[in-house]
Amino acid sequence: MEKRRRFTTEFKREAVRLFRAAKKPAAELARELGIPRNRLYKWVEDAEKKGDKAFQGSGRPKVEAGSLAALQRENARLKEENEILKKAAAYFAREL
Repeated sequence: MEKRRRFTTEFKREAVRLFRAAKKPAAELARELGIPRNRLYKWVEDAEKKGDKAFQGSGRPKVEAGSLAALQRENARLKEENEILKKAAAYFAREL
């Protein structure tokens, strides 16, 4: 299995610039750059949508620590409420 290749921001921006210059067909340009043609199209689309904010980093954006802590507190509270409801349901089921 091939290891996933990573490309720098500069490489992606240069590839998009070359694509927009349209001196060569996309397939030929992609072959010269050593990337699949569809990846080149994806980078161009990303650059058009996000502008200067395109290619900021790799992977998904990180969740902020404060936001993560708040979600963990809410999750703990909901689990506790769920346990209380289960116990109440069992109690009332015994009564019947």
